[in-house]
Amino acid sequence: MKLAERLMRSTRRTPAPLSGVPVRSEDDALEQAFRRSPQPATPRTPHTDSAHAETTGTVSAPAGTHPPDMRHASAPAHARQPAAPAEHTGALQSPPDADVPAPASSGAARTAMRQQAFRPARSGNSTVSCAAPQEEGYYEAKARVHARVLELMDISAAEHLNPEVLGTEIRRLVEKVLHEEYRQIPLNSQERRRVAEEIQHEILGLGPLEPLLADPSVSDILVNNYRQVYVERGGKLHKAGVRFHDDEHLRQIIDRIVSRIGRRVDESSPMVDARLADGSRVNAIIPPLALDGPSLSIRRFSKDPLELEDLIRFKALTPEMGEVLRGIVKARLNIIVSGGTGSGKTTMLNCLSRFVPHDERIVTIEDAAELQLKQEHVVRLETRPANIEGHGEITARDLVKNCLRMRPDRIIVGEVRSAEVLDMLQAMNTGHDGSLTTIHANSPRDCLMRLETMVAMSGLNISTLSLKRYITSAVDVIVQVSRLSDGSRKLTSLTEITGMEGEAVTMQEIFSFRQTGVGQDGKVTGSFAGAGIRPRFASRLAAAGIPLDGTLFEKGMEQA
Repeated sequence: MKLAERLMRSTRRTPAPLSGVPVRSEDDALEQAFRRSPQPATPRTPHTDSAHAETTGTVSAPAGTHPPDMRHASAPAHARQPAAPAEHTGALQSPPDADVPAPASSGAARTAMRQQAFRPARSGNSTVSCAAPQEEGYYEAKARVHARVLELMDISAAEHLNPEVLGTEIRRLVEKVLHEEYRQIPLNSQERRRVAEEIQHEILGLGPLEPLLADPSVSDILVNNYRQVYVERGGKLHKAGVRFHDDEHLRQIIDRIVSRIGRRVDESSPMVDARLADGSRVNAIIPPLALDGPSLSIRRFSKDPLELEDLIRFKALTPEMGEVLRGIVKARLNIIVSGGTGSGKTTMLNCLSRFVPHDERIVTIEDAAELQLKQEHVVRLETRPANIEGHGEITARDLVKNCLRMRPDRIIVGEVRSAEVLDMLQAMNTGHDGSLTTIHANSPRDCLMRLETMVAMSGLNISTLSLKRYITSAVDVIVQVSRLSDGSRKLTSLTEITGMEGEAVTMQEIFSFRQTGVGQDGKVTGSFAGAGIRPRFASRLAAAGIPLDGTLFEKGMEQA
C-alpha cells in the first residue's frame, strides 16, 4: 500500500486520539454526532452575510482555537463546520462553506474574498510572505485547509513515520485538498508551496515561529501578543513578518514547547522557563499576568557555539584580553561574568568553559539548560518547579549543595539570582577553585553589591565586614560584558579583586573599553586599553605553568 494511502482514511472513521493528550469530550461528541448522522447547518440570512461582508471584508467563522499539532486528533475549533459525511466511496468532503447556503447576491463577493485571502500581501515591488498577510480571511481559510488535512490523516499510522517522510506526505495531502476542494481559489505553484509549508509547520513544528528559528541571523524572538512578533538581528529589533491566528493559537504553541520538557503553564502557574531542543532559552507568561494575551520570549543559541576567536574577530575584546582569559581559566581562578540582560553573559561563559581541561569533572547547574560545553566529562543538572499541588520544587541552592557531594573539579552555575549564591561562594572557598557563574549587574562594583544582597537573602546571620571578606576570599576575577547602543556586545572591563582596605573591597581594572562617541552610521566608537599594571594573579598563573608576557598589560590603545 502506498505511503500516501496509509495516511488517508475514510471520512467515516474516527481519528484515534493520541495517548497522554486530553481531548475535550464535548467537542468529540459533537464531532462524532455530525459524522454519524448528517445535520443541516443553520443557514445564514442574506442580511447577516451581507452586513458582515461589508463590515469586515472577511468570511465569517466561529472563533476558537488554532490548529493543534499532531498530538491533537480533533480539528481546530474555529475551523469546525457541520458537514454531511462523504459517500462510501471515500471521496473527499466538500469544503465547509459548501454546507452553508449563501445568498446569490453575496456569492461573487465570497469568491473574491477567498481568492484574496490566499494571495500574499504586496508592498511596493516586494512580496510579503504568505505567513504574514494582513487579511484575516487568509487565516480562516488556511485553518480550514489545516482542519481538513487533519481529518484525512491516520494519526496512528503517522506517529511511526520519519518526520521528513511525514512532512512530504503532508505537503502532498495539502495539494490534494487544495486541488479537489478549493479549486475555485487560484494559486500559483509558489503560493501552494507556502500554504503547504505553513500547514506542515503547524502540524510538526512551532507554527509561525519555524521560519524564524531556521534563520541563523535571528538571536532573539519576542512575541508580545498574537499579532506582534519581533526579532533581534545584529543587536537591533525588527518587526517580523509573521503572526499567530489568535491567543489560543499562541497558547497551543507555548504548551507544545513546555510540555516537551515536562513543564506546564496555566492560570495557577502563569510563568514558565523552558528550552527548545537546540538549547534555546524560552520564557512564557500568560494571562492573568500578561494583560494583552500570552507573551513568549526565545533567546536563541547557535548550533555551532561561538569561540573566543569569534569574539576577537567581532571586536568584542582584543587578543591580549583573550590570552589573559585563557590563562585565568586554566589556572583555576574563580570567575564571575557580570552584565545586563542580553549583554552576552552566557556566550562569554561558554567561551571561557572551552579552556577547562578535558580531564576534569564539570558539574553544571541551570534553571533552563542552555550551556553548550564541549568537554566529555560533564554532569548537567537542572532545577525543577513545584507541581500543581505546590510540592516537589528543586531550587538551584538544592542542586549546588548536592553537587558538592558529586566530586566536581569545576562547578558552573548558569546564573546566581538569590540564596544559592551563598552555597556557590562556599564552594569557591572550600577547594572548588576554577568555578564560574554569571550575575546580572551593570559594573564590577555593582556585582559585589549584588553578591552581598543575595547572601543577605539567604538568611545568613553575618556582619557586613565578615561578608565582604568572605566574598573577597572567594572571587578572583569579574568579567564585565555590556551591550552598547548600536547593538554590539563587548567585554568592557576585566577586574581583579585584590583584597580589603578597611571596610571596603579593593579592586583593580586590568583591561577596559572606553566609548568615545557614536559615528554617523550609528556605530559606537571607542578603544580598548590596558591599565599598565601587572595583576596580582600573574604569580598564580606562573605557578600553574602559564606565564604571561608583561607587554600584555601595557597601556597601548586598540580601536574597536
